[in-house]
Amino acid sequence: MNRRDFLKTLSFGAAALVIQGCSGASGFSPGKSKRHNIILIMADDIGYECFGCYGSASYKTPVLDGMAAAGMRFEHCYSQPLCTPSRVKIMTGQYNFRNYTNFGVLDPKQKTFGHLLQGCGYATCVVGKWQLYGSVNQSAEVRGAGSMPAQAGFDEHCLWQVKERGSRYKDPVVVQNGRNLEGLEGRYGPDVFCDYAIDFIERHKAKPFFLYFPMAIVHNPFVPTPDSQDWEQEKQKNDNKYFADMVTYMDKIVGRIVARVDELGLSDNTLVIFTGDNGTNKDIKSKMSDGQIIKGDKGNTTDAGTRVPLIARWPGEVPAGKVCGDLVDFSDFVPTFAEMTGASPPEGMIIDGQSFLPQLRGKQGKPRKWIFCHYDPKWLGRKEAVRFVRDKRWKLYGNGNLFDVPTDTMEQNPNPSGPEAASARKQLQDVLDSIE
Repeated sequence: MNRRDFLKTLSFGAAALVIQGCSGASGFSPGKSKRHNIILIMADDIGYECFGCYGSASYKTPVLDGMAAAGMRFEHCYSQPLCTPSRVKIMTGQYNFRNYTNFGVLDPKQKTFGHLLQGCGYATCVVGKWQLYGSVNQSAEVRGAGSMPAQAGFDEHCLWQVKERGSRYKDPVVVQNGRNLEGLEGRYGPDVFCDYAIDFIERHKAKPFFLYFPMAIVHNPFVPTPDSQDWEQEKQKNDNKYFADMVTYMDKIVGRIVARVDELGLSDNTLVIFTGDNGTNKDIKSKMSDGQIIKGDKGNTTDAGTRVPLIARWPGEVPAGKVCGDLVDFSDFVPTFAEMTGASPPEGMIIDGQSFLPQLRGKQGKPRKWIFCHYDPKWLGRKEAVRFVRDKRWKLYGNGNLFDVPTDTMEQNPNPSGPEAASARKQLQDVLDSIE
């Protein structure tokens, strides 16, 4: 019995699928789907607890709250705990143990959702934060070992941190289609990226396009935005007090994108989907409407490090005001976009995710029974890889620790007793043992 049949027998989830051609076990139906536009926006370092529609009482996010009201909000979307591991996973649809080589690097041999959509006639563009080439401030081993935007399937780009870093906010360092932009003194990086994104949409409104916007905001340093009272101060200093301003400005940028889509008459043909790349910075504490305080846990595998927002808007396709409780993993975006557009993954490409397109359209689909995370970030001296598999309640690590997440979100009390815990342990252990 192969691994896929084994898991099917367990009725506990989908195995990694090796896609060959245009049909088969994946359920893709190339050639039958209309070429709908896709805009994927992914904010930097922000968990679910920072949005009003998820119960936050600390920040103002009217645009994204409105998107959730006009579309769908997912309650259980899980990323990797850190930026580059999440980027590699969401772009390739694969677990990190298959293709994650180093922090700040996307292996240039990898195929991404950019390649998939580019291959079926989409104009593709990436704006915002890259961090996938191996920048000049990294070790000689890592520097330049990754992918440039064109290598990753993007026709156009406007990005921070391609080969070098510099500022991402005021007076930003930006590379646009291979050249360093000049004259950005006094400009705000997130606005520069948004301007280019809107220009791309306007230029490609008559044909299918894919816009990937991995935002540079709200990652620290926490500094004033153009809407902050002290934006004009000569030297901006990192201060947690600006985090709320940055969340609101991030929301404002999403609003500019959505408004332009509406003004161009593209709303009914464009899926706009928003998420975050990992949990919130550990220095940030957020108050929820029920009085709960959630401390960010970026870099760690707790809920506060991996549970992120997922909000989708697509009038006429995504039902308004729906909340979906199904599990979504970052490996699921590639098969979702492939099913939606008819894109055909290259022969032999492994897809660990499964499509959540049916759920987006308000149908039952085949909800995940579990998600899997392999976390070995090769960052800040971490030496041990961590693996876990979880459902909506239970979470089992490779070291044998089991947690009842809703009652122990910071994972302080491992291995609860009782028949429910024992049953969950057996099921989750079967999945862990099956993943190779």
